Formats: sequence, C-alpha cells, structure tokens
Amino acid sequence: MELVYHTLSTLSATLLDVAPIVAILFVFQTFVLRRRPPNPRRIAIGFVYVVLGLGLFLVGLEEALFPIGKTMAAQLTAPRFIGAGAGGGHEWSDYLWIYAFAFAIGFATTIAEPALIAVSLKAKEVSGGAINVLGLRLAVAFGVAVGVSLGAFRIVTGTSLPYYIIAGYVVVILQTWRASKTIIPLAFDSGGVTTSTVTVPVVTALGLGLASTLPGRSTLIDGFGLIAFASVFPIMSVLAYASLTAWIKRVRERAEREKEQ
Repeated sequence: MELVYHTLSTLSATLLDVAPIVAILFVFQTFVLRRRPPNPRRIAIGFVYVVLGLGLFLVGLEEALFPIGKTMAAQLTAPRFIGAGAGGGHEWSDYLWIYAFAFAIGFATTIAEPALIAVSLKAKEVSGGAINVLGLRLAVAFGVAVGVSLGAFRIVTGTSLPYYIIAGYVVVILQTWRASKTIIPLAFDSGGVTTSTVTVPVVTALGLGLASTLPGRSTLIDGFGLIAFASVFPIMSVLAYASLTAWIKRVRERAEREKEQ
C-alpha cells in the first residue's frame, strides 16, 4: 500500500508540474494564434499519457535505479572486493572496476538514449546521408563513457571538479578552432542530448552511490558532477570523430589520385 500511495502522490505532483506547460500552450493557441487546437481529444489522451509516463518514471527512479546505483557502488568499493592497499588504506588504482563499470554504464545508457537517436536520424536526413547514424551514436557514447569514467576517478580521488571541466572546455575550444563549421553545432548539441531520459538518472545514481560509500567523500559535494562530464566529453569525441573521418577521406582521395596517375 505504501508504494500505491507514493505512486499516487508522485502522479499528482507530476500533474502540477506539467500543468503550466499546458496552460502556456493553451493561452498562445487561443489568444495569440486565435485558433481552435486541432484534435483536442488526441491532445487530451496524450496529456494523460505524459503525466502517467513521467510519474511512473519518477517512481521507478526512486524505487529501482537509485537503489541499484548505490548498491553497485557499495559492492564495487567494498574492502573485501578491492583488497587493502599499503598501510591498510586504498589507492585510486584499487578502484579499477569502478572505472570500468562507469565506462560501461555511460556507454550503454547513451547508446540507448532516445534523444540521441532522434538527433542522429535528423542529422543524417539534413546532411543527405553524409553523417552516419551509428557512427555518430558510437562517438557520443564513447565520449560519455570516457567522461563518466573520469568523473568516477574524480570522486575516488576527491579532486576538484572545476579543474576537469575547465581543462575539458579548453580542449573543446582548441578542437572547435580547427574543426569544420558544418560539424560544430551538431557536436555541441550532442553534448546536450546526453543529459536526457536514460543517461541522467543512471549516471546520477552512480555518482551519489559512489560518494556515499567512499570514506571521506561528501554526497553533496562529490556525488554530483558526473553529468557535467557526460556533457563536455561527447563534444570532444564528436569533433574528434569528424576530424578522423575527414582525414580518412583525404587519405583515400589521395590514394585514388595516385592510382590514376
């Protein structure tokens, strides 16, 4: 019964959160555009689906994903699992399975991200097929995986977050300076679509679980910040992917010219 009450309260809170969006759309449709909304019955049904979907999604996060993230982090950082370092303590190198798990979960959640799939399909459509959907998704997923793994390393070592983010954006600026103008907007958007439905809850659960199980770490200070890594590193990976494909294309064209001569 407690789960039922929690679900109902979450659904009511979600309804209140979504209501302002509906009100704004209704006001603009009625008083600005001065037109009756098309298919009002379908819109109403869709609104119900949105509320139910968001509400149940939030319940699932609280009841499943966040506890799983904390449990996995606790198991991977348990003294029995990692073993004791010199002097009975632990070094950053004792947590290699944490970094591997962070890499794997970052890659898996991003490759399944609906927002990334939608952006990749649109990018292929508007580019006339020049942008490969799978290649773009893999590049973004690899960037997120590296970023989340590095973020886990930051939590383990307790180092300052701004240094990592500043260094990351310095690299992005240098890449942007040399990258093709046609790929830069897509690369920056790729960093944004990773912070969406699937990736954020799982990555956040990992960060909070890891910070809560490591001695000397603050959940508030150290537990957050993985999303920043998941945002900046895909920009780097997409720009690098574009530079690599451009270089391969130039090499092939040069080889074909040499054959013709």
